[in-house]
Amino acid sequence: MKKPLVGILMGSDSDLPIMEKAAEVLKEMGIPYEMEISSAHRLPEKTARYAKTARKQGIEVLIAGAGMAAHLAGVLASHTTLPVIGVPIKSGALNGADALYSTVQMPLGVPVATVGIDGAKNAAYLACEILSIKYPEIAKKLEDFRSKMKKSLEEKSKAINRRIQK
Repeated sequence: MKKPLVGILMGSDSDLPIMEKAAEVLKEMGIPYEMEISSAHRLPEKTARYAKTARKQGIEVLIAGAGMAAHLAGVLASHTTLPVIGVPIKSGALNGADALYSTVQMPLGVPVATVGIDGAKNAAYLACEILSIKYPEIAKKLEDFRSKMKKSLEEKSKAINRRIQK
């Protein structure tokens, strides 16, 4: 897997600190990706073109992050049948609530899978789950990740119990 399988898009460079977290997860899982700034409102032609050509370029899942009521994920979803995962980004006077509502409330037939505000890591894990349907090596990496997470939490629980029993 050399060609990007996941396209990570953001409305502006101010979204980068959040969206880099998705890139970190994909990197850890060995999934190639690309990142672009592609504003739904300031670069609408670029956004539509990216969505329309992503499948031909080998992209299989899109992750889109934007703040305020900017609706990058929805615009992408309107131009492709690839799965689109929206990341509402905390910003503006409403601290991301407007981004959450505009991302999750999609019209019939144009869905956007939506994670929590600033949930770029979960967006990447969801992208991994989608890709794991086709790529067994990604499924294995997800299983290993979940196993490590479970062991870590069990160890933390034991440590807490040891501490309170002293």
